[in-house]
Amino acid sequence: MKKVERPNLPNSLTIFRILALPFCAYALFKNGGDDDKWRIIAFILFFIVGLSDILDGRLARSRNQITEFGKLLDPIADKAMLATATVGASTLGMLSWWVTGIFLIREVAVTILRFAVIKKGVIPASKGGKLKTFFQSFGVGFYILPLPSFLNTPRDLFMAVAIYLTISTGIDYFRKVLTK
Repeated sequence: MKKVERPNLPNSLTIFRILALPFCAYALFKNGGDDDKWRIIAFILFFIVGLSDILDGRLARSRNQITEFGKLLDPIADKAMLATATVGASTLGMLSWWVTGIFLIREVAVTILRFAVIKKGVIPASKGGKLKTFFQSFGVGFYILPLPSFLNTPRDLFMAVAIYLTISTGIDYFRKVLTK
């Protein structure tokens, strides 16, 4: 009989991230997505969800509570948060669909690859992958926030870095798996 893992705080935070996403989307779409107050609330909610991702990982490592459930669900929660934010921002015309497409195609492809090689063990996120997540999260967040127009160029440059990291780390992930 296989041992059932008990719930722990890191896994509970991962579940919280997934359950919080409808509230993030609600705030983003409130009043047609044109209400600056609700866009700021959406940004704050996505930010809190993102912080809980950092917290659950640190807690899992520091408390030695890394579980198979967490290793499986954490990346899914990350992808769900990115999908909610990018699809929402693109639907509202804040973010180009081609950016959302690049992000989601990369994430789906890497997730499929992870499941394909899961019996060999989970490949941990690289430093580049963590940097990619940081730039993606804040990059999309800067499109959600109602920023003054003079910040459009820095926002777009930040997003350009996110796109570059998304593509390059995706290629690197496939290279690592295929050369093993």
